[in-house]
Amino acid sequence: MAISQVAIPEVAPASAPHVVLGQKTARKKRVVGIGGWILRIGLAVLFLFPILFMFVSSLKPDQQIFGDLSSIAAFLPIGNISMDNYAAVFDRVPAARFLVNSIGISAITVIAGILVNSLAAFALSRMRVRGKTVILTLIIATLIVPFETLALPLVWWVNQLPSFELTELGFMFSKGWIDTYQVQIIPFVANAFSIYLFHQYFESIPKELDEAARMDGAGWFRIYRQVVMPLSGPAIATVAILTFLPAWNSYLWPLMVVQTEELRPVMVGVQYFFQLNVSWGEVMAYSTLITLPVVALFIAFQRSFVNSIASSGVKG
Repeated sequence: MAISQVAIPEVAPASAPHVVLGQKTARKKRVVGIGGWILRIGLAVLFLFPILFMFVSSLKPDQQIFGDLSSIAAFLPIGNISMDNYAAVFDRVPAARFLVNSIGISAITVIAGILVNSLAAFALSRMRVRGKTVILTLIIATLIVPFETLALPLVWWVNQLPSFELTELGFMFSKGWIDTYQVQIIPFVANAFSIYLFHQYFESIPKELDEAARMDGAGWFRIYRQVVMPLSGPAIATVAILTFLPAWNSYLWPLMVVQTEELRPVMVGVQYFFQLNVSWGEVMAYSTLITLPVVALFIAFQRSFVNSIASSGVKG
């Protein structure tokens, strides 16, 4: 007796729809990723244009700068290119002295700021301080007060502070910090935002590490120095950048309290180029010189800066 063969239709695997959906999702992610990179590159180019224009213009004479403004040549190092503007900068102003002053003032402000602000944040974060929430709130509240409001009272106060000078006769006592280096440093060491940033980052470090260190006989300062600060690299880098930028870009305050040319920072030197005949090539060359340290600092610490901001945003 013959058994009839019945054709059984092939059934597509049950996973086929999931494979199709997975391919569509991967394709969407790929498109979004490419779109994200195009947006990033576009924004980078957009923000790069002023810096590129500044650098290219610093290599050109004034006539060519104005002649190239109506074309793409304004962003290209073509034509009469030379380093004459940079040489003229050092002939017109004591640019080297200004750069040394700003580097020294900014470096000391950054180092002292990291120490002072991190110690304050450590006390508020790790130690038992009565009313520390109120104290932190008052510190943060000072951020709403603009510096221009405090400038004149601050000038009066720094002019009342004692000053010591080393002379051939020994230490000489005088009154007032006007026209000194310390008047450009000390008022800007403590910073409310730096304290807040350190505090937020310290809060993310497990306090069990403090307890383990105290069991080994460590005091508060040793915990700060050997436990908390070594784990706070991103916060330190962020505070360094945020302290360096206003110290380097300071213009109003040095203009008010510094009269001696040898003590002036780089930003005050900008006004030298607008006193007589304005040479825009020299202005662009000087601007390039004073921008390079800021760009180099950000490039060096950008990864830590981004990590710290991201972690502070998540924890806060």
